[in-house]
Amino acid sequence: MNLLIDCDPGMDDAIALMLAVKSPGATVVAVTCSTGNLPADECTQNARKILDLLKAPDIPVACGAQQPLLRPHAADPFSHGPDGLGGTALPPSPRPIDPRFAPDLIIDMAIANPQLTIVATAPLTNLALAVTKAPHIVQLIEHVYFIGGNFGFNEYAQLYGTGTTPLSEWNVVVDPEAARIVFRSGLRLTAIGVDVWTQPGMNLTDAELAALRASPRSEARAAAAFADFVERRGYGRYCAHIDALAVAAALDPALIRCHRVGVDVETVSPLTLGMTIVERRVHHAWNHLPTIHAAYDAEFDRYRARLIRTLTAE
Repeated sequence: MNLLIDCDPGMDDAIALMLAVKSPGATVVAVTCSTGNLPADECTQNARKILDLLKAPDIPVACGAQQPLLRPHAADPFSHGPDGLGGTALPPSPRPIDPRFAPDLIIDMAIANPQLTIVATAPLTNLALAVTKAPHIVQLIEHVYFIGGNFGFNEYAQLYGTGTTPLSEWNVVVDPEAARIVFRSGLRLTAIGVDVWTQPGMNLTDAELAALRASPRSEARAAAAFADFVERRGYGRYCAHIDALAVAAALDPALIRCHRVGVDVETVSPLTLGMTIVERRVHHAWNHLPTIHAAYDAEFDRYRARLIRTLTAE
């Protein structure tokens, strides 16, 4: 499977990259970086640091826009540390940055790699610009797995929202106009939102964390350090590896359970900015909204086992 990872590293994006690069049967053909957890140029540096840590082959890494489409970059209420990687102070990367603008690299990769799967773990600015410039790539892209949205399927959706408004999620609220463009584009899209990755089953067990710490693999020990970083700050261990769930779902779609829903994104109200508005009514439903698959549950034990097995593998 050919994967393009559109990300904003960030600790959980870093673990998603680790899982993608190390997974048998997956080939990461490109990495594109968006402004989200950090500005795009800093995310581009962090992505290259992680590829160095993995001793990954040459993979094009491109930088996207420094700002969302129509609004300033929101301050991250979570914080991934001074370097965006939990203060692990990985050395600067000598890898070259691909000279193409990230949306252009997405277009080129979609044309060059039929049935390309995109794993989007960042605000959707890059993908929105790509499908706006080259709408025909919608038919070339096999599927998009997106970490984003708050769909209201369970209590976790309201208790653990990550956006800057009460019912929003970070990757959507940073660039809600981009999310709206992508949802309306016709792309085959599966969103994995707050409803899923804040559930207790996402948290690494003590035994799993110990396995990461004891591994001789640098990437496994870095993942353990990320989990320790978030836990010291009062967050669940899941915060360190949220984005990896999208990679796992792309490789094994049966890991997640989804509803098909009508959805749109609020872009105006200061109370609900970035909220993913879901239409599931039996009567009087709006039929004009774009439809996507939105996850409501996952096989968490199987996912965590895959993550630990892959990160500790030689």
